[in-house]
Amino acid sequence: MAELDKWTERMFRGLARRTSRRNMFTLIGGAVTGAAAIPLLPVARASASTNSYGLTPETTGNVQDPGDPTTCEYWRYCAIDGFLCSCCGGTVNACPPGTEMSPITWIGTCHNPADNRNYIISYNDCCGKSSCGRCVCNRNEGDRPVVRPQSNNDIDWCLGTASSVYNCSTAVLIGVALGQDK
Repeated sequence: MAELDKWTERMFRGLARRTSRRNMFTLIGGAVTGAAAIPLLPVARASASTNSYGLTPETTGNVQDPGDPTTCEYWRYCAIDGFLCSCCGGTVNACPPGTEMSPITWIGTCHNPADNRNYIISYNDCCGKSSCGRCVCNRNEGDRPVVRPQSNNDIDWCLGTASSVYNCSTAVLIGVALGQDK
């Protein structure tokens, strides 16, 4: 052990004789700056066909229901505010496992570009787990002030469930909106 100590001492004393503090600060500063620049380098992504959340674009498989339910631009999400259940283990109209759909909802009327009709959409919150944190979407088309709570998306709708902890939101198609032009 004594020889290892002597060898280590000789090595560090020799290093101290050959370099100055300024030189060491220059080397350390260069290493820190270089390490900070690594994320800026161009990298070939594993799949260029994924969205910003790393999800592969999906479709519902129905030509009358166009769009990707994992993106905020999906036509049913015209009045949604929250995390999309389709990114959190559920679907556009079903909660992820371990959560419970709130029986109290807000509603919106969204325009389907496939058939050029308006549909009534029920936005149900899924409750029981902490927030999903993926695919946040806040579209306020047709949002009303809080004096009309059934049309307002800024309220925590996890009422009437075992837990009032919000996880994500669904967009359940209720039916065709009659007599409305959009």
